[in-house]
Amino acid sequence: MDVSQKWIRLIGRLALGAIFLLSVAGKLTNWSGTVAHAATKGVPQGLLAGATALELIGVVLLLAGFKTRWGAAALVVFLVPVTLVFHGFWAVQGPEHQQQLVQFLKNVAIAGGLLVEFVAGPGPFSLDARARTGPDAVLDPKELAVPHPLHTHDPS
Repeated sequence: MDVSQKWIRLIGRLALGAIFLLSVAGKLTNWSGTVAHAATKGVPQGLLAGATALELIGVVLLLAGFKTRWGAAALVVFLVPVTLVFHGFWAVQGPEHQQQLVQFLKNVAIAGGLLVEFVAGPGPFSLDARARTGPDAVLDPKELAVPHPLHTHDPS
């Protein structure tokens, strides 16, 4: 993996996490408004608190590159029901239909990015990579490459 690929993986992971970081910060800084909005969709405050905690944990793991695959998985688990509950384009008409369809598809695209992160891993600029190599290790791109979980090599 060359230097540009390392940086692209880091930038991609941070960009993917940014939307969740802003989302959870907005929820926490205006909790009463968040509760009121969620209630309009039938989401009780306890479930909202759990979902917000899942989102917070997922985004922290993703951005830190620590247990990154778990963070990406947590965000997908968060995103699927949120998308179905809050962006039901099939239940609205007119301009609202188009707006909700775009939001729905945006979330599908984000989930796709999270699934890529889950499969590919965080890359060499992450706490996961540092844990594998140790704090004093020389950063060798060949050693830091995240093996693809679906491709294993059996020399026998």
